[in-house]
Amino acid sequence: MQGALEEFLRALRASEVRVSPAEAIDAHRAVAEIGYADRELLKDALCVTLAKTADEVERFDICFDTFFTREEFKDAPPPEAKAQQNPSPANEGGEGGEAPPLAEMLLNNDAIGLTQAMEAAAARARASDIRLNTQRNLLTRRVLDEMGLRELEALINRLREMGLPRDQALAERLAERREALFVEAQRFVDRQSKLYASETARRLRERILVDQKLTSIEPEEMRSMEALVRRMAKRLATKYSRKRHRAKRGKLDVRRTIRKSMGYGGVPFDIVWKTETVEKPKIIAICDVSRSVAAAAQFLLLFLYSLNEVVDKLEAFAFSDRMVSVNDLLDDETLEQAIAQILKRIGFRPTDYGRALADFCDHHLDDLDRHTTVIILGDGRSNYVNPRLDLMKQIAERSRAVIWLNPEPETYWGQGDSRMDAYQRFCHVAKSCNTLKQLERIIEDVLRTYSTH
Repeated sequence: MQGALEEFLRALRASEVRVSPAEAIDAHRAVAEIGYADRELLKDALCVTLAKTADEVERFDICFDTFFTREEFKDAPPPEAKAQQNPSPANEGGEGGEAPPLAEMLLNNDAIGLTQAMEAAAARARASDIRLNTQRNLLTRRVLDEMGLRELEALINRLREMGLPRDQALAERLAERREALFVEAQRFVDRQSKLYASETARRLRERILVDQKLTSIEPEEMRSMEALVRRMAKRLATKYSRKRHRAKRGKLDVRRTIRKSMGYGGVPFDIVWKTETVEKPKIIAICDVSRSVAAAAQFLLLFLYSLNEVVDKLEAFAFSDRMVSVNDLLDDETLEQAIAQILKRIGFRPTDYGRALADFCDHHLDDLDRHTTVIILGDGRSNYVNPRLDLMKQIAERSRAVIWLNPEPETYWGQGDSRMDAYQRFCHVAKSCNTLKQLERIIEDVLRTYSTH
């Protein structure tokens, strides 16, 4: 049964449950102690050994139940039909020789033998290597071929060619069992797909979503996008949290350590560390929530709020014609509810960047200092009103950096009522940002600027 456990560990890794070599050894030791007889005991022991977080426990439960479930073959012939299964198909006008084992198992309703044969055939066909759902039909046929489907079909054709009523009846029974076998093989390969291909398919969908325009996300894709944003933010948080942890340990300052050791005859009693200073960023996010860019603003806010571990302070503001703080909504409500309330309060109005900047400077300009990064998300279209470039200049002078993320392509900047070309002069970074990949790259650049050596 060691092979079965190794396959189970493969399925866990495919389900994004991290299993290290040391944990795999512990799992083998646990199974050696308790065996496979008690299903619940086995499940609990492996879960304690391998799952480390609540999310991994949930994934483990699904994977375990799927991997160790073996349903009986359906559409099997009724018990009274066994009396009609003799004589053997090989002796029914055949050309001599033994009947194919698959035919014997089908006519004898040997569910255990069929299950074992399918497991062995799946191993030879490498069904566990499935990575995409589109491979299911191909692998189903390979598994059936490994079980002896071609020999079974040849036997059915020979019996039909004999023309005798008894041969014809036997051929029809085998044909019926063959159709049922196809169904069972499809069920088996579907289970393999759930074990080994579901996460691959999810990652493929995510690779497509990260390049999809935020302003054109379909409602049914929102949940997948939000989960993807949280994982991306967690990845960045983990990366920069490690940098801070490394900074606290420091690096050995050889020159200063030797200098301090001179008073002790060169023995380094006092160790001097060369530390790495990593600041936690302070971020002010100003988001345009007019109809054209509200979706992009939603993902920016979600991304930033998922970076709590590495962001020292985050203030969020939203505007269309007037600007309001939305920290309380984002703290107390789910993101979907918060966005709905923000849009109800100030959304879908004519955009006035000049008025919004005036609101910010009147109440929050003193919050800016040389440690603050201001991130503005908007298309820069102000409906031909005064853009208040003077206020934009004050914000740029007081803050560490101003980063403007515009969902529109740069070729649109400065056209029509867009004043993006004028605002761009006061930005340290101004980029087109309309996909999650672009958003992740820009936020990571912001975090990296706070890491100094």
